[in-house]
Amino acid sequence: MSVDLSKLVAKRKLAFEELNNRTLAIDAYNVLYQFLSIIRGPDGTPLHDVHGNVTSHLSGLFYRSIELIGYGIKPIYVFDGVPSSLKQKTIEARIRHRDEERKAWELAKEEGKMEEARAHAMGSTRVTKDIVESGKKLLHLMGIPYMVAPSEGEGQASYMCKKGAVYAVASQDYDTMLFGAPRVARNVTISGRRKLPRKNVYINIEPELMEFDATLKSLEINHTQLIWIGILLGTDFNDGIKGVGPKTALKIAKEAKSIEDIKRAVKEKYNAEFELDITEVQDLFLKPEVKEVSEKEIEEMLGAVPNTEGIVKFMCDEHDFSTERIQKFSERLNELRSESRQKTIGQWFK
Repeated sequence: MSVDLSKLVAKRKLAFEELNNRTLAIDAYNVLYQFLSIIRGPDGTPLHDVHGNVTSHLSGLFYRSIELIGYGIKPIYVFDGVPSSLKQKTIEARIRHRDEERKAWELAKEEGKMEEARAHAMGSTRVTKDIVESGKKLLHLMGIPYMVAPSEGEGQASYMCKKGAVYAVASQDYDTMLFGAPRVARNVTISGRRKLPRKNVYINIEPELMEFDATLKSLEINHTQLIWIGILLGTDFNDGIKGVGPKTALKIAKEAKSIEDIKRAVKEKYNAEFELDITEVQDLFLKPEVKEVSEKEIEEMLGAVPNTEGIVKFMCDEHDFSTERIQKFSERLNELRSESRQKTIGQWFK
């Protein structure tokens, strides 16, 4: 489970106009999961083609990416590579949870409880290998760059942001802050009016920017102490300590001088122990496995040209999307990318 730092991080509203001509490293798995969860029918059934292949993620990637490019944003999607061994327990827990949610979804559908069914369906969302590969193929056809991290996509994206190769990381997960990303843009790919699960309530989801340095300054801590807070609350790589909330975690982290102090505090105050060596978790956030990529390399990747014919064949012939609609938006994508290239060329002659 991703750590919840919502009550501690420094964040502000973010206007899409601020991202004009900015490059965003988008957490690809995070985005795929969002699209697969949200783009569903009333009973929770995802979009699929006549062959039964799920296509919700293709719809989300296609239309939302074009919308982002329309704002002048230059996206580059970063996929997870080989997951850390520390994450295996989390992965297994998620699989069990999704299996339980799927059973609850089927039962709710049988009982005609559509609202409940849709909520359970969202909880059963899985990002499979086929979904990832089809998403990559669509991005390639759209001329939108993507890369595969050696391990954690969030770690790679955060590293690229720290090096100045991208402006910000786009992700919903607060774990991204623990990797030290200077700027994390949330709600960029899912902004708009959304209905709360099991409630007849709609909320407006607006983009927001979380800032690393401002967070550390406001909390009067350093990067390592922020990681300790995350470890105490629970991250993708370890379980948190029962009874420890954000304020308590902050207090413990401030009082600690080392990771051993964190272990002792947990033992003395809560008679508890971490299920694994949290020094490994700390090191994973401080020194994630990444590969070098320069701003120049990214600019070259961003120069790819969309393949309109390939997009139509893939989306319509293979996955049953509307030819008229896909053709229309593919042409729009071409126009936007052409405008972007002209602006880039123009900068050389200023």
